[in-house]
Amino acid sequence: MNKVLLTIILALLVATGGYVVAGPYLAIHGISEAIEERDTAQLSRHVDFPKLRVNLKAQLSDYVVRRGGPELQSSLLGAVALGVAGNLAGAGVDTLVTPVGIGALLEGQGVWKRVIGDTAGGDTYAPPTPARPLRDAHHRYESVSRFTATTQTRDGRDIVFVLTRDGLRWRLSNIILPLEQAPG
Repeated sequence: MNKVLLTIILALLVATGGYVVAGPYLAIHGISEAIEERDTAQLSRHVDFPKLRVNLKAQLSDYVVRRGGPELQSSLLGAVALGVAGNLAGAGVDTLVTPVGIGALLEGQGVWKRVIGDTAGGDTYAPPTPARPLRDAHHRYESVSRFTATTQTRDGRDIVFVLTRDGLRWRLSNIILPLEQAPG
């Protein structure tokens, strides 16, 4: 009886460990499938929208301040302008980084692809070719709770998609934008 119980416990531990290890790949597949099918409900299961909004706002705010430089930061008018620019960037993130915002972007992309003829059959009535932002990504575990998928823009700059683990679940929590990278 003890051997059977020990075997069951060991099998459960191995299965749980395998699920945790495969988790980021399953999440990436789920994100890709949701984008391809334009399914915002499925996308929200794999994306932690509140964390993603906070992280993107921080990146954009930092970028605006750095681009302003010390001269602009030190003047009263410059500080006000930087504050307004930061608030506008934050409002844009709040609007777009939601299931509805992503759905609107995907719908707009679909309409644009139909207009330019980038469809599955080349026909304007055919479905648009699906977006596959993570198709050629390079994957890497950075820790037991952090996984990255790095892809490149058309001009060769890195975009890093960060997935974090909460319990057994992996979700997209950050996208590190190529704001300071020079095209190369």
